[in-house]
Amino acid sequence: MTYVVETANLTKIFGGKLIAVNNMDLEVEEGTIYGFLGPNGAGKTTVIRLLLGLIMPTAGSIKVFGEKMNLNSAHLRKRIGYLPTDPKLPNKMTPITYLDFVGKLFSQTKDQRISRLSKLIRSVGLLPSASREVKGFSTGMVTRLGLAASLMNDPDLLLLDEPTSGLDPAGRKSTLDLIEELDREKTIFVSSHILSDIDRICTHVGIINEGKLIYSGSIKEMKKHIQSNVLRLELDGDMNTFCDRLASIGGMAAFERRGNFTVEISFVSDTSTLKAIQDVLGLIVECNLDLISMNSSTSRIEDAFLKLLEEEESRGFTRAV
Repeated sequence: MTYVVETANLTKIFGGKLIAVNNMDLEVEEGTIYGFLGPNGAGKTTVIRLLLGLIMPTAGSIKVFGEKMNLNSAHLRKRIGYLPTDPKLPNKMTPITYLDFVGKLFSQTKDQRISRLSKLIRSVGLLPSASREVKGFSTGMVTRLGLAASLMNDPDLLLLDEPTSGLDPAGRKSTLDLIEELDREKTIFVSSHILSDIDRICTHVGIINEGKLIYSGSIKEMKKHIQSNVLRLELDGDMNTFCDRLASIGGMAAFERRGNFTVEISFVSDTSTLKAIQDVLGLIVECNLDLISMNSSTSRIEDAFLKLLEEEESRGFTRAV
């Protein structure tokens, strides 16, 4: 197994008081989209700056591409693409002139720059605005241009810090679509506090809270962590008859009506939940109900995320007393 990013006991303290990163062991496997998830202020941006070698750790070590990362690791940074949160771009430049400038910083030839920027401008949907000055761009357009700039050097590792922050639904979708396409050829590290974005595009996830990594592993394993076996159904029709007959379903622990159209069903964990769900769906058909929506809480990253945070806070309280 090859790791593109490895940290050991990584710690960063600012001013001798603020522990921004706390003894972090992080491993990012080659070819994955690794979601770095945590509340605002949890330390996500500080970790990215450490991985880039822009700041030095107080303690611990960082390896990128198997080599130690530090302030003098320019050869490693040439293999990394970086999109900061809310990128600040030169107002007087256009997407063409800006990406051409970035290409020059990486010592690309003119032919290489033209070929690369033409492809990227089209990929991020900025072709109609390719000759417009950046000062008239919306937040979404600036973010997309910043993403294009992070790809000008065709990096092996892409570090994206809150890439969908401030974007409208259309902008978020196009950005996430592009990240998913890049997964075929790059290792991607995505920092975000938006749970649904991480759930959609990432294969692995790390959760940081108050500078401490409280979980690292696959998305699937994280979801299994909650194991609450709860099914939420939104239905339209004769709910009374449905609920009366629901009690006879085998493997069901309990159910609760929530409003006029929603029922929440919990299943006994040591029985076949799949068989019980099949029986519930069959009952919906028998009662001639319309199924509006169905959600299993065992598949919700929000539930897993909140549970992990609660467990960490509980352990912190126990340590304190």
